[in-house]
Amino acid sequence: MQRRHFSLVSVLTVVAGLHVPQAAFAQEVTIGMSFPSATHGWMGAVIKNAQDQAKASGVRHVMTTASDPNKQTNDIEDLIAKNVGAVVMLPIETDAMTRAAAKLKAAKIPLIIVDREVKTDDYAALIKGDNVGIGTNAAAYIGQALGGSGSVVEIIGVPASVTTQRSQGFRDAVAKSYPGLKVIASQAGDFQREKSLNVMQNLLQQHPKIDAVYTHDDEMALGVLQAIREARRTDIKVVTGAGGSKAVYKLIADKDPLMKATFIYSPLMVKDAVKVAVDVARGKAPASKVITIPASGVTADNVAALYDTKANY
Repeated sequence: MQRRHFSLVSVLTVVAGLHVPQAAFAQEVTIGMSFPSATHGWMGAVIKNAQDQAKASGVRHVMTTASDPNKQTNDIEDLIAKNVGAVVMLPIETDAMTRAAAKLKAAKIPLIIVDREVKTDDYAALIKGDNVGIGTNAAAYIGQALGGSGSVVEIIGVPASVTTQRSQGFRDAVAKSYPGLKVIASQAGDFQREKSLNVMQNLLQQHPKIDAVYTHDDEMALGVLQAIREARRTDIKVVTGAGGSKAVYKLIADKDPLMKATFIYSPLMVKDAVKVAVDVARGKAPASKVITIPASGVTADNVAALYDTKANY
């Protein structure tokens, strides 16, 4: 990533529209991190990757994790009190954490958002995956796999921008290119394997014929697969995921009869977010305010080049 260097005068005034605290120019930089609790593998990898990158960048970091928006808001307030040089935040929920972004702006602490968005542009940078693209590409894969028609179940995530965008991308693509596909149910698995297992068990009882399952996340896909296999259902032809789980990559590499495709949404994106946070805290503006990582498909054709058994996720 190319980055533009600022003069000392400009550094002391504005970085990406936000005043940088004087403390940021000290030799020692401290980055605050605010993430949801690691209730599934992708988030666990995000936390580990963030910590690894902070160490590699030679900066101190304060890591906080929360199970709900109230706790995450309190965490942000604690980071403000510690006068950190910048904050990397993955919002638990879009609406609730928009207010936290305003608190950071008022404190003149640059905010770098990763993954889920907030309803404001009060941040120095946003690093995200192509959530609309995940839905669009999943619709294309399922549409082609089913010959343009069939019944689809959708397993969605938590109330956040990623869920809205992945769902909308799928439905828009279906309406435009695959009108023969019918979404017969849409239920929340909250990005958790166990909940998705339970949700899918109920859906299997309610719907005697399902042709495909579009899940918003690889962890949820694994729960869905378990439910299908335990129910011994043979009508379902394809399950898709998102995220880049090595467990799902292995299934695809092994030519699993159901797990046919996933779409890249790598937890490695947080490393870019930490790098940007360090740059901003040291007075360097990001090359771009919004960085979007393409939602490339992973299938049996290309999984060998992407599957890393040593990956954090």
